[in-house]
This record gives sequence, structure tokens and C-alpha cells, in this order.
Amino acid sequence: MRPLLLVFLSTFLNINSLTAQVKSTGIVNLLSGMTAKIDLNNNNQTVTLTFSGPSDRWYALQFGNFSFGDGMKNGEDIVYFNGNTLVDAVHNGVGTRPTDDSINNWSLTSNTVSSGIRTIIATRPFNTGDSNDYIFNFQNNTIDFAYSRSQSANYILAYHGFSNRGYSISNSFTTLGVDNHDLVSKEVKLIPNPASSSFVIHSNFDHNIVNTTIYNSLGQNVLYVKNTSSEINISQLPTGNYYVEIEDDLGSISMKKLIVK
Repeated sequence: MRPLLLVFLSTFLNINSLTAQVKSTGIVNLLSGMTAKIDLNNNNQTVTLTFSGPSDRWYALQFGNFSFGDGMKNGEDIVYFNGNTLVDAVHNGVGTRPTDDSINNWSLTSNTVSSGIRTIIATRPFNTGDSNDYIFNFQNNTIDFAYSRSQSANYILAYHGFSNRGYSISNSFTTLGVDNHDLVSKEVKLIPNPASSSFVIHSNFDHNIVNTTIYNSLGQNVLYVKNTSSEINISQLPTGNYYVEIEDDLGSISMKKLIVK
């Protein structure tokens, strides 16, 4: 076996080892224009939240292990956008404003607005050591969401109204792997690859690509693009190896390797 082929196989096995330690809920639709996605990286014990909602008001997400109807239950972990950043907080019960944690354990990595929808990407450790924070466990197969948003354009936490809240219970985690056979069989390719400033996703099937997420070699979410239909700008990314998660409108997910030069 030639040395070059040995190097390739070694690299491929290392990539599979990395991605096998990443689990994702995929994009979970909440309300119109409001979605959430949780990625768990067991390599560095880090959770990444991708959270979208209306750009002109607060919106909030409660996550953990609870039941339908347990929204605003005392002690449940919550995050909300306050007009400037993602706030780490804890519920105090129905009708009472959440209390902001003394330390915000979420690190905001991206805050973008497109067509009136704000998408936030933030990370934090599985276990922050804060008793107010939910402890993420890579072995868990599901996670529960409760969510709400302001009924008008403002960032003052107040009663949201019945139509501006809801539940998404038992959202399943899927282990991500490089070149998932569902999409590989349809010949999804990144062109060019290696790339320096941009690339396009090329495929020979009719389904639309609805979400594209790029992770660095540590499994950290570094770029998210919704409704991908043109070139993806990667000029801001340092050189190195990346992993591109591609989701189509049927929910099929693939992870492709991308080399940025």
C-alpha cells in the first residue's frame, strides 16, 4: 500500500472518530421564523446552540428534561435574547420574570440577521458547575424544548400571549458521521475543495438544501447558512480542516470534509 494512501486512510479514520463524537438534534421548527438546534461535542464536552427568532424582539428557549406543560417551572434553565446578547437565566415559576445568572456561561460566537430573522450561535460546557444550568449528557438520546417570544416588537420580558409559546418534547439526537450514505448516494460535492474564499454545494438530486453548518476541527460551530442556494463565503475562516453539515428538506444530513487553504 503506497504511503499516500496510508496517509489518506489515517486522516479519514481520524475524521470519523471526531464526527462520531458529535450528536445533533438538527433544526427543530418551533414557531414561524423560530427554530433551535443543539449540537453535543463529546470530544471537548461542549454544547452548541443555534437559535433563530424575530430580529425585533426578545425570544427565549427552555431546554432540559421535562414534560409538556412544564414551561416556566421554577428552576428550569433558560436562555433569551435581550437585544444585545444571549442571556443565561433560570425560571422562577409562572408569572414571574426569570432571574439572570450571575455568570453567563454561554459564549456568543455569531449573531446575524437576514430577512427579519436573527440567528444566534453560542457555546458552553456540558457542565458549567452552576446549579442553575442544565447538565448536558452526551449519552442522552433526546432533549425537551419550551419556547416563547414577545407578542410585540420590544425586548422587555413580559407576558407573551398564548400564541407566542409552545413545546417541542423528545427531540432526538442523531450521531453525525462523515459522508452519510443518504446524501453520498446522491453525489453531494463541495466545489472547489480545497477552497480559499468560497465554495458551492453541488448535487444531482432535486431536494433543496435548507441548512448548512460548518464546524472546525474541534467540532465548534463556526458558520451557519440557511437556505443554501449560492456560493458560501468562507474568506473569514483560517486555513485548516473543516466539516460541513448539509441538511436537505427531507431531513437527510451529511457531513463532508472541507479543506480551507
